[in-house]
Amino acid sequence: MEGGSNANLQLQQLPLATVSVQPHTEPFSYKENLIGALLAIFGHLVSSIALNLQKYSHIRLAGSKDPRAYFQTKTWWGGFLLLLLGELAVFSSYAFAPLSLIVPLSAVSVIASAIIGIIFIKEKWKPKEFLRRYLLSFVGCGLAVVGTYLLVTFGPNSHEKMTAENITRHLVSWPFLLYMLVEIIVFCLLLYFYKEKNANYIVIILLLVALLGSMTVVTVKAVAGMLVVSMRGDLQLDSPIFYIMVVCMVATAIYQATFLAQASQLYDSAQLASMGYILSTAAAISAGATFYLDFMGEDVLHICMFALGCLIAFLGVFLITRNRKKPVPFEPYISMDAMPGMQNMHDKGIAVQPDLKASFSYGALENNDNMPEIYTPATLPIVQEQHGPRGVPAPPYRVLEHSKKE
Repeated sequence: MEGGSNANLQLQQLPLATVSVQPHTEPFSYKENLIGALLAIFGHLVSSIALNLQKYSHIRLAGSKDPRAYFQTKTWWGGFLLLLLGELAVFSSYAFAPLSLIVPLSAVSVIASAIIGIIFIKEKWKPKEFLRRYLLSFVGCGLAVVGTYLLVTFGPNSHEKMTAENITRHLVSWPFLLYMLVEIIVFCLLLYFYKEKNANYIVIILLLVALLGSMTVVTVKAVAGMLVVSMRGDLQLDSPIFYIMVVCMVATAIYQATFLAQASQLYDSAQLASMGYILSTAAAISAGATFYLDFMGEDVLHICMFALGCLIAFLGVFLITRNRKKPVPFEPYISMDAMPGMQNMHDKGIAVQPDLKASFSYGALENNDNMPEIYTPATLPIVQEQHGPRGVPAPPYRVLEHSKKE
């Protein structure tokens, strides 16, 4: 009887020990998802307002005679403090919600920037022109809001305690090692074409940024989660994996900013915003699914609706950035009055005659004497009137073309 009771007791305890608890069935996980999503939305919204405040400070100083630098104004420092608050809120959100849910919510900053740009626009417009000009922005904002709602509603609901032991176990798991191998190979190939073959295509640069960004968000979630666990009483800061994650987070963020700075010098900011958001979000979701197993235990319906929300958000961001006005590049020109040896053609009584001893060294032509004769600038015959002493016009004389030796 005792053996039978012990066997029955073991059979009763076995399911509790082997069957994992589905995190999406627990009500507290929804609350943590909501806290993380609200923190991310608040952080991106505040960061967008902060960046627009700093931009307003720069524009205001550039259009006035104020001799102060931008960092001496209250507006710029107010934007800087708001930017710190927004980034702190986004950083904290990774400790509560899954990585695949937090990353796509960066579309909120694009929506906020578009709305702020429409409200505080300085151009004069008519109601008909306003609707026609900003129709794509309104449609894009609506789609981005719908996509954000679907992301929050059907986002992954897996929650795990961010301890050093769990992070180390994920770090050496075969899905993540395989993902890292593929990512390192792709990154090295892209870097080779970018550096050695001078392939400065926007897709290549933003793919480099996206691959680095996927590692950045993975390490950010690990660091933020370990800090929150430490604040709750379970100290994790004495583990080496915490400092490894901090170093990887800082290094990948620095290289990511470097590639973004290089891309901003070559391409328009609207293209970088839309394509960068799409590529970075896709790479970050893939990294979160392989490292933290965000979609483990989720049903097919939730995964499909989450993917639909991502696609709608992608389309909304694309339409918003598509409608931005492209800056008109400055086209420099050479004034003929500023050429060496050229007198002012508006001077009265003085004919326009270049100094033949002067060198036409513009562009790549630095020394005309060493150039072939077909590239030597020809001196056209000029008819010039010579006035006599009493105002009687003298017969015109012709300035002939000088030889190359002269």
